[in-house]
Amino acid sequence: MLTDNQDAYGHLLSDYHNGRETGEIVEREDGFIDTSRLGPLNYFAEYENWAEHQKLAMEHAAGRVLDIGCGAGRHSLYLQKQGHAVLGTDNSPLAIKTCQQRGLKNARVVPITQLSSKIGTFDTILMMGHNFGLVGSYKRAKWLLGRFAAMTTDTAKIIAETMDPYQTEDPCHLAYHQFNRDRGRMSGQLRFRIRYRQYATPWFDYLFVSKPEMEDILDGTAWRAERYIDAKTMPTYVAILTKRPRSYKIN
Repeated sequence: MLTDNQDAYGHLLSDYHNGRETGEIVEREDGFIDTSRLGPLNYFAEYENWAEHQKLAMEHAAGRVLDIGCGAGRHSLYLQKQGHAVLGTDNSPLAIKTCQQRGLKNARVVPITQLSSKIGTFDTILMMGHNFGLVGSYKRAKWLLGRFAAMTTDTAKIIAETMDPYQTEDPCHLAYHQFNRDRGRMSGQLRFRIRYRQYATPWFDYLFVSKPEMEDILDGTAWRAERYIDAKTMPTYVAILTKRPRSYKIN
């Protein structure tokens, strides 16, 4: 569990929820800094203000839902209103507290690597807000997909939002891609931390993948891509993953 000083993201959400003006800072390991005042606004956006691809993705949710990296809970709260039983999880204690204050009935502090069938069986796993990235790396993605298979029904789906990292001409990002490849990492495997006021998260890996890379990760797992939903104005897409037939040989 994150300590209070490490929970930069949670403090950001909590302060915004309580009416304080906030701004998010993302610091990448190579020194690249990105700032945003729209981030907090996006984390609390109501359904009518969501991008079209996100609205379409929600149509694939069914049954009991696990929202991984639920943040301020916008997806969980929407599905809860639609009558779904939803469990929101996040490694940020203050994010979970914010979700509860906003009315999410079931929310727990659980890092993605500690999710297992002990917390229940689900029909849908939600990884929105680019949260397929929480898999962190190629190897860990395959391991987590195996765990997700064990904690879901035979007809379950994973709704996974990510971004194609190659859809950029920014020399800074292209140089970082090469830096990653030189170290044997995937081009879109970021290592960064979130900073807010005096708080800073630990450094962590976050993975952006192209569609061919997504297919490569899924190969040999219990999951396949049923369809992709593309964003209209950015290189973001949602992969709708379904389970393969039981006869499929899993590596």
